[in-house]
Formats: sequence, structure tokens, C-alpha cells
Amino acid sequence: MFKFWSSQEQQAEPRPQDAASQSWYPQSVVSANSSRPSTPGSSSSSSYSLQRPTEYPQTPSHVSPGEAAGVIALLKDKSVDELRKLLSDKDAYHQFLLSVDQVKIQNNIRDELRKETLQLAEQNLEKEPRIMELRNQCKIIRTTELAAAQEKLNELNRQKEELLKFYSPGSLLQKLQEAMNKTEEESEAVHRQLLDTEIDIVSFVQKYKKLRTIYHQRALIHLAAKTSSIG
Repeated sequence: MFKFWSSQEQQAEPRPQDAASQSWYPQSVVSANSSRPSTPGSSSSSSYSLQRPTEYPQTPSHVSPGEAAGVIALLKDKSVDELRKLLSDKDAYHQFLLSVDQVKIQNNIRDELRKETLQLAEQNLEKEPRIMELRNQCKIIRTTELAAAQEKLNELNRQKEELLKFYSPGSLLQKLQEAMNKTEEESEAVHRQLLDTEIDIVSFVQKYKKLRTIYHQRALIHLAAKTSSIG
């Protein structure tokens, strides 16, 4: 019976290790206190910083060894009461954290970045009227000048297509064939005039010779161009 009540009392009493593991402070702060050399007066308080690895595995720390050594150097000169206060008082812990050089440097960098960001934001706000003005100008150009330029470009493209079509090899061959047919008709007309005695023989020879020369020149050019296009 005595053993039963004794075991219940032992179970009800909180263990120092569990109290330390339930602290709201980062594990690196609690474990930093355990690195302090134990003394007869601090043996009871240092037991609060111990933990059981099997139940509470330590999370990986991103603090470099040099920074950790600097924090330990700040903690090693503090008394047991001061260390207990850091573990139990949020304000005391916060003030100690702000006194660390690495934290000061990071806070200064943060303040500088915040200041530069505010300056850039102010500069952007100052440029907003100019941006709106340029945006309106672009809108006007897009709706007026751009539309006129686009219409002119379309007209020039249409003219270009017509010229390319007019001077294409097939079109030139067709026009040359039409010219040959016309010369042939003129030659036949001069020949009918001779048969109808509408012109004399001298005039007939001059006109007919000229027309047939033109016809054969065009025929040769047509034949050469057609042969070249086929080849």
C-alpha cells in the first residue's frame, strides 16, 4: 500500500526535463544553457536544459559555429537567476536577443531594405502621372496614327501584289503572245489590202516586211522564255 501511494506521487511530480521541453523558447536557447559548465549552485538549474533524444529529437540548427560561440560567450557570464529569467520571461529573452550582434546586423539590413523599398515605392508613385500620360498617348496613336499607317501599308501591299502579278513570267508570256497575235492580224490585213488593190506593191513590201520582222522577234523571245521557264 505504501509503495502504491509513493509511486503515484512520483508520477504526479513534473520532471525537470519535461518542463524544459515544453518551454516556448527555441531548443537552441535551452540547449545553449546546458553548455555552461556545471557548478554546485547551478546543478539544479542546469538539469532543466537536459532533454531525452529518444523523445524530443533536436531540430537541425542553421546557426554557424561562430555565431553559436558568440551567443554562448554572452550566456556564460550570466547567473543562474538570469538564465532562468531568460527561459521564463519573454520580454527578457527578447531584449537579450536584440543585444546579440548578429541580430543587430540583420535588423539593420532589414531596416535598410525597408527604407530602400519605401523610396522605390515613392519614386514609382511620383512617376505614375507620367506613366498615365504616356499610356494615353499610346492609346491615341494606336487608335488614330496606327490605323492610318496600317491602312496605307495594306494599300502598298495590294499594289505590290498587283505589280508582281503583272510582271510575273506567266503574265509576260501571255502579253507577248497577245502582241504576236496582234502583229499577225496586222500582217494579214496588209496582205488583204494588197489583194484588194488598196495599196501598191512597194508599200505592201515595206509594211509587210516590218510587221513580219516584229512578229518573228516576238516569237523567238516567247519561245526562249517558255523554254527557260520549263527548264
